Amino acid sequence: MKLLTKELEQNFPALYSTEEKKPEEVKVIAKFFCPWSSWTWYATEYDPQTQIFFGFVRGHFDELGPFSLDELESIKGPLGWTIERDLYLGEQTLAEVMEKRL
Repeated sequence: MKLLTKELEQNFPALYSTEEKKPEEVKVIAKFFCPWSSWTWYATEYDPQTQIFFGFVRGHFDELGPFSLDELESIKGPLGWTIERDLYLGEQTLAEVMEKRL
């Protein structure tokens, strides 16, 4: 699966452009997840030049910060599994995904 299509890329605001907004005002544009673990990346901004996202990462601990498309595409799991994009994300804000508990 292609993690980032040209169509999806056009939906992202520029990197750090929502910095002054409250989490309930920031939309999650894409959700990426690791099928063999609980790691999840919620992308809210993107820079096509550097291929860097900004968003919320839920992994060993939760954090806001940048993450790389190249890194997501390079991750390989058991049986050749790769990181997937949630095709059924629906509308969510940064505040909603940050409040969600697993």
